Amino acid sequence: MGSEGSPAAVTTTVHVTGFKKFHGVSENPTETIVNNLMEYLKKKGLPKGLVIGSCNILETAGERVLDRLNNTLQSAITSKESESPSSNRIIWLHFGVNSGATRFAIERQAVNEATFRCPDETQWKPLKEPVVSSDGPITRIRKTTLPVEELTKILTSKGYNVMTSDDAGRFVCNYVYYHSLRFSEQNGIKSLFVHVPLFSTINEETQMQFAASLLEVLASSC
Repeated sequence: MGSEGSPAAVTTTVHVTGFKKFHGVSENPTETIVNNLMEYLKKKGLPKGLVIGSCNILETAGERVLDRLNNTLQSAITSKESESPSSNRIIWLHFGVNSGATRFAIERQAVNEATFRCPDETQWKPLKEPVVSSDGPITRIRKTTLPVEELTKILTSKGYNVMTSDDAGRFVCNYVYYHSLRFSEQNGIKSLFVHVPLFSTINEETQMQFAASLLEVLASSC
């Protein structure tokens, strides 16, 4: 039999973000990871079915980051509209650093609360303010629809020191993740945030390998 009538191959388009430096972290590992990701994947070989839609570095600034974030989120939706929705899945993958961490953390959720332990790069330091006022109380939670437990299990089996987390903090990482989850829910796409340690804790090569493995799992399992 021929291929006539066979379903279109499913592709997973992933848009990746990292962050610049911020108070107490003069060199953010996620900036290096995201800036080098495309070249690293080209050398390693792009996993089947995976498309890297974009790689962007965000300023570690709550309100200032929104225009850049919304523009990149919207661009993903615009490109999605030109594709067959059944054959192209879109995932937003955000990397952030937890300077006190000793392992990778796949974040299950974000909270509608901005309480910055230190000022962001614009010197904004909110205290118990809602991330999105129209969403109601600061206790509101938005969760990813991706299977975080399954992702953690697979990546652990590959030898990575990784955990599932229910606390993305209350700083810019949580702020961006909350907006991304809200946007994703409204537009039928998916979002995931992953915290990584400093390179002094887990070296750069291992972190690049982890990012590549995570992308491969997202393309094949989600």
